[in-house]
Amino acid sequence: MEQVAVVDVGSKVLKFNHALPEIGPMVIPTQMKQVPEDGSSADAFLLENKTVDPVIRGFISDWDAMEDLLKHVFYTGLGWEMGNEGQVLFTDPLSTPKAIREQLVQMMFENFNMSGFYASEQAVLSLYAVGRISGCTVDIGHGKTDIASVIEGAVQHISSRRFEIGGMDLTILFAQELGKSYPLMNLSFSECEKLKERYACCAEDAASYDQFQQSCPEEQHTLPDGQVIKIGRARYTVGEALFQPSILNLEAHGIVEQLVRCISTVSSENHRQLLENTVLCGGSASMTGFEDRFQKEANICSSAIRPCLVKPPEYMPDNLLKYSAWVGGAILAKVVFPQNQHVTKADYDETGPSIVHRKCF
Repeated sequence: MEQVAVVDVGSKVLKFNHALPEIGPMVIPTQMKQVPEDGSSADAFLLENKTVDPVIRGFISDWDAMEDLLKHVFYTGLGWEMGNEGQVLFTDPLSTPKAIREQLVQMMFENFNMSGFYASEQAVLSLYAVGRISGCTVDIGHGKTDIASVIEGAVQHISSRRFEIGGMDLTILFAQELGKSYPLMNLSFSECEKLKERYACCAEDAASYDQFQQSCPEEQHTLPDGQVIKIGRARYTVGEALFQPSILNLEAHGIVEQLVRCISTVSSENHRQLLENTVLCGGSASMTGFEDRFQKEANICSSAIRPCLVKPPEYMPDNLLKYSAWVGGAILAKVVFPQNQHVTKADYDETGPSIVHRKCF
């Protein structure tokens, strides 16, 4: 069989590798440094802090930058030869516009000369990664949160929701909270993000969070300039925002209640199958204490059937929570391509980019 790669493009990082789920993906930043249009480096120092984001809130927005990034993935990361590319499976965020799917398949066949292409929704793939074909996914990424229900390998879009809030918004909140204690502190977004990822956590419950507003455990951290700061309430506020969105000035229900309300729109006979097979995924879902808090909130939610989290199989790679869509894609690729269910170059030449909607669902 030809070489098959799986690519999962996120707003913050891009996961890729050959379709070997037991090995896991390679991970690189999605954000790229801007380079001069003529390719010269004479003024590179002027561009040191200028970057371009090919993906915003989960969707590709800068196609030239994305093409450059994928060139690195295919020819440097995977070691493919130009003109001798293999086959590729991409993961689709929830509610990806048709135009983006078509432009992606067009790029693969016209710019990269791929021999085969397939795309599948991230929610479906994350369930495959834990051995399920039906259930719910709560995917808290860098730029968005997707809540999706899947029945027999098909996303139920009527009961799925996309929220434009994610890890980047939690980083901004974390920086604002730190700024209340250290107004003169000058940290970049990336530095705040690293601190958030290291220290942010979830309180055991809402009552514990309220207590922490008065007094809470603090962690000392030494900044690169030698300044020592104490991180206390800020680290708990970040996690609490997912359960109390009012902290972010949003009039919305918490993440568990949002899940329950989404599922309430499907037939009641499917509620148990969906809620009792709930999968958490995305970088922010790996926050310390988040899984325990999610399950505790689930136990007191308004639904008669309570969400129950699926534990990843022991044989799966570490960090499955962060990379579940990629792992599911690697599993699916071992079925789709050998059985010729993918879009071939001949399919594309005959029908054009719209073929992606008929063969990839």
